[in-house]
Amino acid sequence: MRIGELAARTGVSVRSLRYYEERGLLSSSRSAGGQRHYTDGEAERVALIQRLYAAGLSSRTIVELLPCVDSPSEENSEVSLERMVQERDRLSQHITDLVRTRRTLDVVIATARAHQDGLRADAPGPCR
Repeated sequence: MRIGELAARTGVSVRSLRYYEERGLLSSSRSAGGQRHYTDGEAERVALIQRLYAAGLSSRTIVELLPCVDSPSEENSEVSLERMVQERDRLSQHITDLVRTRRTLDVVIATARAHQDGLRADAPGPCR
């Protein structure tokens, strides 16, 4: 299938598919005219890439993990497993940081609301 069909089938832009290919995440064959052609399996690969991106992985990290998908072996599995653990730990730290930031915002919001309530209580006349 050509790049436009792959884009339509996967819901990923043509530009993104070209980027994936440029980064080594996706491969295609070329016609005599230079047009990209993809197999049906590439649609599944694009879905996998999208899931990995949604999980917060960078294209560099995804490239490091794909050998385990492309040619599973004990060596590839060990390297990929180690990398996935590193990514999970990074995401866990990010979640911890986000929770801390949310707590700080909760305090700031509560302070701002208390301040507004104080201003309303001090307001003269019918605006109270």
